[in-house]
Amino acid sequence: MNPLLQVRQHGQQIWLDNLSRTLLNDGHLARFIGEDGVAGVTTNPAIFHKAISGGRYYEDDLAALKQRDLSAEARYEALVVPDVQRACDLLAPLHQDSGGNAGYVSLEVSPALAHDADGTFAAGLRLKAAVDRPNLLIKVPATTAGLDAIERLIGAGVSVNVTLMFSLAHCEAVAEAYLRGLRRLQAAGGEVAPVMSVASLFLSRVDTLVDKLLEERGGDLLALRGRTAVAMARLAYEAYQERFHGAGFEDLAAAGARPQYMLWASTGTKNPAYSDLLYVEPLIGAETVNTLPDATLDALRDHGTVASTLEEDVEQAAQHFVALAAAGIDMVAVGERLQQEGLAQFEQAFAGLLELTA
Repeated sequence: MNPLLQVRQHGQQIWLDNLSRTLLNDGHLARFIGEDGVAGVTTNPAIFHKAISGGRYYEDDLAALKQRDLSAEARYEALVVPDVQRACDLLAPLHQDSGGNAGYVSLEVSPALAHDADGTFAAGLRLKAAVDRPNLLIKVPATTAGLDAIERLIGAGVSVNVTLMFSLAHCEAVAEAYLRGLRRLQAAGGEVAPVMSVASLFLSRVDTLVDKLLEERGGDLLALRGRTAVAMARLAYEAYQERFHGAGFEDLAAAGARPQYMLWASTGTKNPAYSDLLYVEPLIGAETVNTLPDATLDALRDHGTVASTLEEDVEQAAQHFVALAAAGIDMVAVGERLQQEGLAQFEQAFAGLLELTA
């Protein structure tokens, strides 16, 4: 059996970390959904910058938009919102058949709003209305302002993909914001059942930075390289199970609220010395999502080995974090640094997008 379909049997969804009109117009996304069981799509400014700058299928629309008195950001949205709507429509049958547990497409608010809670909240509402599909996730970064906006968006019944998480501390803060949002929605008399949220934990960048810190220290610590991100994901999943399948969530679950699924992001292996499925094969488990770039999707289909692995070696993962702390590596600080760097990269990509559409 196709390994991509096998993963679904273990309760994990595979989402494609890419979207473009080429994927839509040439039928690639439809085939990924129909033949590989791809259950969702994620996007970000870098993905759309690559799609639009590639030119194919966007040139005529962009030329027409430049004849209109619109801001660069409005032109960008006019280009990508129809793509997101089409992807949502392709996934709508899965969304319906799964009872709203799968079949989502993510669209990110402007990275320029990362430290503006009010602006992020307003943009989330505006983009939700513009796309007007029940299987849209508004993507919001896990900054301090983002956490405030996430709580308010969830409280307004908006489904959210929380992005740019790089630490267990981020995971905890994001889950608490989600829970506060659900209780806010419930207190206002809203329905919690239609709300979906995923918490996107970025992996490969964590190993890249921690490996560098380990190499600076040298000695026996070199044996810890390439293991931090998987250990972090396993510890995050353990905390997820305790939080969303424990007593503290029972009343919300009884009202129909969904757990905030963990989503593994940044899963393309950056170090060529490591397996190209380092962030896939060890992290297969129920109620999770793994979002894969095209090359990693192809690798999983071609030579992936599938088993329920996410709950293995959790004690070893905890010991790994103890060893990092003993070596003077502060994983909270690592997470903050990587979040700032990730924001800067998305801001640069978004600025490039606005240059294209200006």
